[in-house]
Amino acid sequence: MRDRKRNDRKPKQYPRLTHPMVRDNGELRRATWEEALDRAAAGFARTTQEYGADAFGMFSCARSTNEMNYVAQKFTRVVMGTNNVDSCNRTCHAPSVAGLSAAFGSGGGTSSYQEVEETDLIIMWGSNARFAHPIFFQHVLKGIHNGARMYAVDPRRTSTAEWADRWLGLNVGTDIPLAHAVGREIIHAGLANTAFIERATSGYEEYAAEVEPWTLSVAEQVTGVPADAIRELAHAYATAERAQMCWTLGITEHHNATDNVRALINLSLLTGHVGRYGSGLQPLRGQNNVQGGGDMGAIPNRLPGFQDILEPEIRTKFEAAWNTVIQPRYGMNLTEMLDGIERGVLRSVYCIGENPAQSEADCEHTIKRLEMLDHLVVQDIFLTKTAELADVVLPASASWCETEGTATNSERRVQRVRKAISPPGEARDDIAILCDLAARLGHDDWKYADSEEVWNELRAVSPDHYGMTYARLEEHQGIQWPCPSEDRIEPTYLHGRLWEKDPARRGMPAPFGPVKHSPPVDLLDERFPIRMTTGRRLDSYNTGVQSSGFASPMRRGEYIELSPEDAATYGVEAGEEVRISSRRGDVTAPVWIDPGLRPGLAFMTMHFPDEVDTNQLTIEATCPIAGTAEYKATAVRIDKPAVSV
Repeated sequence: MRDRKRNDRKPKQYPRLTHPMVRDNGELRRATWEEALDRAAAGFARTTQEYGADAFGMFSCARSTNEMNYVAQKFTRVVMGTNNVDSCNRTCHAPSVAGLSAAFGSGGGTSSYQEVEETDLIIMWGSNARFAHPIFFQHVLKGIHNGARMYAVDPRRTSTAEWADRWLGLNVGTDIPLAHAVGREIIHAGLANTAFIERATSGYEEYAAEVEPWTLSVAEQVTGVPADAIRELAHAYATAERAQMCWTLGITEHHNATDNVRALINLSLLTGHVGRYGSGLQPLRGQNNVQGGGDMGAIPNRLPGFQDILEPEIRTKFEAAWNTVIQPRYGMNLTEMLDGIERGVLRSVYCIGENPAQSEADCEHTIKRLEMLDHLVVQDIFLTKTAELADVVLPASASWCETEGTATNSERRVQRVRKAISPPGEARDDIAILCDLAARLGHDDWKYADSEEVWNELRAVSPDHYGMTYARLEEHQGIQWPCPSEDRIEPTYLHGRLWEKDPARRGMPAPFGPVKHSPPVDLLDERFPIRMTTGRRLDSYNTGVQSSGFASPMRRGEYIELSPEDAATYGVEAGEEVRISSRRGDVTAPVWIDPGLRPGLAFMTMHFPDEVDTNQLTIEATCPIAGTAEYKATAVRIDKPAVSV
């Protein structure tokens, strides 16, 4: 049993890993690289020999390079013989990938950042980009400066909403009713792009029938958004010459997240705001290489370049390139792997640069599952909460300035990453560690001279990346995929084929995806009357491993944000401690009063889990298509004084 202690609410600074560790007698101790690698490989071999290849799972890293993710998924499929590989893409934008792939055949955002600067209308739906995506938001501000209007759709009046022409403050979990009402208004006002619909889409009649009941008055009752604001948004989006639809976790972290994404895509198909310069769909990624991890095949259903594992000719190509046999079925995603641990199906996990012990919903449940594993190997740069549970800990050189390779941002732009300093102590390159483990598991031929050799291997099997040599990436300061040729650069936007007049060049139509409203799973009642939603803050990062424990004038730690009305109702003042309880657990935190919140809505982050473990409260209800949990809609109660209930 892996020993662990309860949090003591003190800020924690995570130590940088400088040497390997192995677990003996319930405790982690220092080890040599030889011992640690031998232990890691032996544990993987033992569990797969006893339970089969699918008893192994890989959690790959969305903050590491494309090259590392490529080798990690190849290790999973070639060395371990399974497709059980995933990353934190599952936690945030797997629904975006699923929705965009279903509509257009690929899971990337359709536009470039430059287009946001030159568009006429920007919709920020479920996204506080000012805090969560500050680099992207600079392009938004340039667009506004150039004359673009902006609408913010968000339950909170966020820092982003302050820049908007109008804020639509909807009730949590009512995105589909709002999108349907916008669509219905566009249709009834005669503003639908009928020429585009007839030429480039399918399923319009079914979609129109689905949105028909969602009148402005019905939508106002369900969403809380005034009918005139819904009408204004509909007319503005439909009549704009160019428009960008942008979203993040306010759309994707719900139990019906893929349906939420499809509802926004439907609006773009209804108006023709896709496949043209300045008009598109932008799922904003929160980490430097979430897009790249999926592009490289670190997901259970796609090989590098988003090529479907179920396609025989695709598997044949990769089997020839890798000299292996690839399972002709999808692997388990991150959510399914955690369930598989509990069912005794998944017995060993190799976790690279992820921290599910603190990032997953209902995290106490996740920790108990990780403790059930026969063998857990964690490869990271810090001793995270997940690493503290491991049987073997491997120190990596994966920080942004210690490694060579590439990364892919939200606009699908692949850019070079260059090594500036050497890692501390005995920390080693991620790819070298993977290759050493592969050799111990019978693959002695796994040797790469450098990251460029890995990249060239990827280029040979992924048509979207073929034209991106390191030299061209440096020459152009990054290139967006697809880039199938070394002789040209493709347009910055995707799916221009939809505007072709020739049916042969236009290809398959983009289907509307009729979806139905489904309210949050965690119901409000007399015992749990407050709707808590979660998100990011500008000054902190994810589970706090890289941003906690440091002196900063901006650092306030974790707190629960309440509306002034709710603070008055509960008789609490700013800074006063309260107990926040859900159906899964409880935490204590000080109060922060936010005038941007409406009564009945609270807000917290997961940035300080060693002080306030917010994910003890969140619910594991997941999107059945994408496997993403409903972090955004937790039912809670607040008690004063802070005593158990």
